[in-house]
Amino acid sequence: MGYGRALLWFYGLFLVLAIDGGSVMGLSRCKFPAIYNFGDSNSDTGGISAAFLPVPPPNGETFFHKPSGRVCDGRLLIDFIAESLGLPSLSAYLDSIGTNFQHGANFATGGSTIQPQNLSLFTGGFSPFSLNVQLWQFSQFKMRTNELYQQGNTSIKCNLPKPEDFSKALYTLDIGQNDLAAGFQSMTNDQVLATIPNILDQFSQAIQQLYQLGARAFWIHNTGPIGCLPYSVIYYPLKPRNLDQNGCVKPQNEVAQEFNRQLKDRVSQLRGILPQAALTYVDVYSAKYGLITNAKKQGFVEPLKFCCGHHEDGGYHVDCGKKAVVNGTEVYGASCGNPSMYVSWDGVHYSHAANHWIANRILNGALSDPHLVITHACHRSPR
Repeated sequence: MGYGRALLWFYGLFLVLAIDGGSVMGLSRCKFPAIYNFGDSNSDTGGISAAFLPVPPPNGETFFHKPSGRVCDGRLLIDFIAESLGLPSLSAYLDSIGTNFQHGANFATGGSTIQPQNLSLFTGGFSPFSLNVQLWQFSQFKMRTNELYQQGNTSIKCNLPKPEDFSKALYTLDIGQNDLAAGFQSMTNDQVLATIPNILDQFSQAIQQLYQLGARAFWIHNTGPIGCLPYSVIYYPLKPRNLDQNGCVKPQNEVAQEFNRQLKDRVSQLRGILPQAALTYVDVYSAKYGLITNAKKQGFVEPLKFCCGHHEDGGYHVDCGKKAVVNGTEVYGASCGNPSMYVSWDGVHYSHAANHWIANRILNGALSDPHLVITHACHRSPR
């Protein structure tokens, strides 16, 4: 066996052992009792729906068979993360009705950004619950939980985490896409690029604040190929030379790649600043772009098509689950009826089938730095 093949064989064995959940290179499986998630609609399990108007059908039709607060026909990456750790799906922090937070809470809301935006949800589509607000919410959640335990309130213990679980939990972050999307609306690509260091300054501060609040294990997603979202292609000025071989908006993807490069550098720097933190950087971009590149080979239709909603070249569109009157006729943004064939659910968000495919590529550690399966993400990267 040649050196190259032997190296590949060894790496494959490493991943197989990791997926089996046993000891990998002397590392034991982490016992995460809870997950605390921060992000946008890519990981929102009901926050924006609880705060404002509920997400309408046909969202949720594939897995939940009814709207579940997710802008998707089924589950999101965060749901597959929870499942892989043997935990229930996360409840949205903002959902106050019959909610159980024993195994964590989800602070993500659709439209959230790292940097607070001057536009409101109704004028620009951006959530008022930016990352700093999500951290305020988490801080209060932890403080109130500890107070109730100290008071000996036994009636709440079945719905809240144990105080000691906060330091043992996994902290997941999937946010930043909307910061770039907001920039594309009003700035040139070069101007958007110039904002990235300030955005990541605030992201780094958020990680350090969570660390000060007791967080130790972090699972950090980079941003996806924004230029491959069907709506990005639809609303981008017609410049064929700016489309790549897959029909994606190349300049927008280049900005996303630069964001990810700088994000990875920041995570590396944070490892030196936070000596007890285990920080895993996850290359979701590569997983998503890999699916888009090979969509048809993986059983999907053309990746720039989407299942739910209605769009015409004549200049109008109807969002998924909504109605509009066009030329005197009511048009409904309905489901295609077979979302498992589509990468994109509604032109912006990935389908349940696509999320499942992507989860299978990221949870085994193959696209992570360091290369650790998620069940081993409590272990610090060697320096």
